[in-house]
Amino acid sequence: MEQNDRHGRNLRRGRVSLPSHVYAITAVTRDRDPVFRDFASARCLVKVLREHEEHGRARTWRFVVMPDHLHWLMQLGETHPLGTVVRDVKALSSRRLGQRLWQKGFYDHAVREDEALRELARYIIANPVRAGLVEKTGDYPHWDAVWL
Repeated sequence: MEQNDRHGRNLRRGRVSLPSHVYAITAVTRDRDPVFRDFASARCLVKVLREHEEHGRARTWRFVVMPDHLHWLMQLGETHPLGTVVRDVKALSSRRLGQRLWQKGFYDHAVREDEALRELARYIIANPVRAGLVEKTGDYPHWDAVWL
């Protein structure tokens, strides 16, 4: 069994999918390939996230598209399970860019009611600064938030 297959299966252990619940999602590109360093590729993924929101599958609270991964703070819609929503985002972005982009599985964290949602959101969008890609969050082009 391939290492990536085991890793993806391990990420599913204990996963709970609750309608209207908020989740912090991290999905990583295959072999950590920096696909989203390319501006058009990153914007393609952003468009896919927005389409999922338009169709009521997930409400995006905040996201940042890093060169080799995605951080997505989202609220699950009423009708689609978490695994399906993330799988579809990954599949659609791969199809539109004409390549297999993503490693199997994804990391999810169900946000508890007592957690500070805005602090988690700030942590997510500060990723480009911590990674040394920009000096200020506002200088990074591939993020958005409902709170500005």
